[in-house]
Amino acid sequence: MTKQKTILIIEDEKSLRGALMDVLRLKDFVPIEAKNGKEGLKSALSKHPQLILLDLIMPEMDGMTTLKKIRENVWGKKVPIIILTNLSATNDQFVTDALAHASTYFLVKSDWKLHDIVKKIEKILGN
Repeated sequence: MTKQKTILIIEDEKSLRGALMDVLRLKDFVPIEAKNGKEGLKSALSKHPQLILLDLIMPEMDGMTTLKKIRENVWGKKVPIIILTNLSATNDQFVTDALAHASTYFLVKSDWKLHDIVKKIEKILGN
């Protein structure tokens, strides 16, 4: 029997976070949630999920700061992180920051549907 993989969702928008939790449960993942970057960082470092979905624009601590702090940890250097954002991927600073961190992917929220996220997760985790 294969162990279910844990996915941490760090997203301040409650409805999106809930939808992601539901679809990941249906696909036999174990989703855990955090409503801001500070809470997400704490969960990531204590629970060591197999993958993190990370929003960029959030209260308490923004996503890029959260990403950098996760990457400072030995475990966090390698965990795959999918950045979910409303920012355009053509933003030079955003692209530079995202590419500076290994195993980081990004999806622009207006360009994807929930099943697209699941497919990306499955591809990254080899499901």
